[in-house]
Amino acid sequence: MAARATRLAWQDIPLEAAPLGLPLTLGIGSGMSRRPGALRGHVFAVTDRGPNLFISQVLEMGLSQFEPLRTLAGAKVMPAPDMGPEIVELEIAGGAMRLVRRIPLRMQSGRRLMGSAPDGLAMEPLFELDGAPLAPAPLGVDTEAIAALPDGGFFVAEEYVPSLLKVSAEGIVSERWVPPGMEACIAYPDIAVRPVLPESMGRRRPNRGLEALCVSPDGRHLYLGLQSAAEGDDPGYAPVWKLDAITGVCLGEYRYAFDPPQAFRRDAERRAVTGTDLKISEFAWLGEDRLLVLERIAHTTKLYAADLASGRKQLVMSSDSLREIGPDMEAMTLLSDREILLASDNDFGVEGAVTEAWLVTLDEPL
Repeated sequence: MAARATRLAWQDIPLEAAPLGLPLTLGIGSGMSRRPGALRGHVFAVTDRGPNLFISQVLEMGLSQFEPLRTLAGAKVMPAPDMGPEIVELEIAGGAMRLVRRIPLRMQSGRRLMGSAPDGLAMEPLFELDGAPLAPAPLGVDTEAIAALPDGGFFVAEEYVPSLLKVSAEGIVSERWVPPGMEACIAYPDIAVRPVLPESMGRRRPNRGLEALCVSPDGRHLYLGLQSAAEGDDPGYAPVWKLDAITGVCLGEYRYAFDPPQAFRRDAERRAVTGTDLKISEFAWLGEDRLLVLERIAHTTKLYAADLASGRKQLVMSSDSLREIGPDMEAMTLLSDREILLASDNDFGVEGAVTEAWLVTLDEPL
């Protein structure tokens, strides 16, 4: 299928009161969704847990208190853990993307959800700016995907537990759906915890939790998937589930087959790649049990029209052929049956990265 890509004008939004004068910016590229029946260019995005830096980065900033942690594998510093994730409303028109409003995720009381991890569920050792370990937080979420519902609300997927958040149009989280046995570490007033998700979701690999989510146009069904294979499973496949959007009951479980890692050419040109590098980052609904899937490593992004029941998939686009599209494309939604919106995750600009937004136009409808 032939495609062309046009970069949309967008200016990253500076974060107010950034600690240590860090040039942090709003990261809108973790997930995107267009509400069923909405205007073509009206979309919602979700940020992830918040800014985080490797120990080597904070040492370069002169924060010597972190020197003893230099060799601690995977350790990160969260300079603003209370900042928390948010939903971002966007408009695409006239070759540009613009911010409409920001909707922080919060409880009925007004308290914001946080970016730090619940007790025992951190994906890596986390620290505050003073060098102290970051305290666990029952309200901690690492949001990675969003589904805008036809009734005006949202579901948001996060990967710490992993869990699904039921969110109102105003950003108030009323329910948190989890796999059985995960209730105690995230119990908190004002948010009902429901152990309705498939137990197998709890076997997610560290930092490879729920990453892809979409909803059917009638709001009845949710499709969600782990970013990569579950712990101990064949890395060539990622699990995908179909849920009842009212009850959370699992209506179907599928295995999505990745392309071979060497087929992600821009990544394979840079280093040796293996099955453990393969990722799903986004879903968009194409029809009953048919999804547009964003499949990637880092530099190569592929979009496939996939039939979950048969396992067949058709390549829609590869950034190996559209090399103007940069790395770290994590967010995607459909603007029409020929137009796909892509956005990169800039990691809140901690390394100077900027968000890229691309409009991919197809020569035939999906």
